[in-house]
Amino acid sequence: MGETQNSLVTVEVIDGVAVIKLDDGKANALSLPMQSAFNSALDQAQQAKLPVVITGRSGILSAGFDLKTLAASGQPAVDMLNGGIEIAIRLLSFETPVVVACGGHAIAMGVFLLQCGDYRIGVAGSFKYSANEVAIGMTMPWSTIEILRQRLTPAALSRAVLLAETFTPANGIENGLIDRVVATEAELLPTALETAKSFSALNGVAHAASKNRLRGEVVVAIRDGLAKDNEGWKKLFL
Repeated sequence: MGETQNSLVTVEVIDGVAVIKLDDGKANALSLPMQSAFNSALDQAQQAKLPVVITGRSGILSAGFDLKTLAASGQPAVDMLNGGIEIAIRLLSFETPVVVACGGHAIAMGVFLLQCGDYRIGVAGSFKYSANEVAIGMTMPWSTIEILRQRLTPAALSRAVLLAETFTPANGIENGLIDRVVATEAELLPTALETAKSFSALNGVAHAASKNRLRGEVVVAIRDGLAKDNEGWKKLFL
């Protein structure tokens, strides 16, 4: 597996780790093309059986779904929403360890993706981790509640879902949104790589089986929620 690039996603193997970088030059919107490129990158890492680091642009992991697609409505909007949750499920079920290196903001679907890493690293600074659905007039989807539930503390979950609270690197660890904070962006990728490399010492079969045991019921709950969400999205966008 060598370096692979397209206009949205770069995949590069560094010291036995598949580094997947999302970069659309803007807010890393999880558009349908971005999702396709992301899945292709995950395919490569899966086939190579490598631990994965997922990262974004300087200052942002992702600000969520593509608003132009949502505004245009129709089947593409439904497909985009479903596709984002499917990527979240894929990451939660991924056979090899997944480190998410968040170099800045993680908003809406971006913060949900952040919660799907096995280990999550942020950068100190005035960055936002926010599930802002209620703040912008949306009822929080069933599926994303379950994504948040499996990582956030109970109190933080309530504040995130009901009050659209914005968390930060300063309080992200105590509330369950991230596992570690590095002082500068320059430290982020080296730290993520070193962390992912250390996971290579794990027994891969045991890791995958334990992940399935830990998250099997979570994935079922997310899929059940997605089925309900999909019916609502079809009524809203079709």
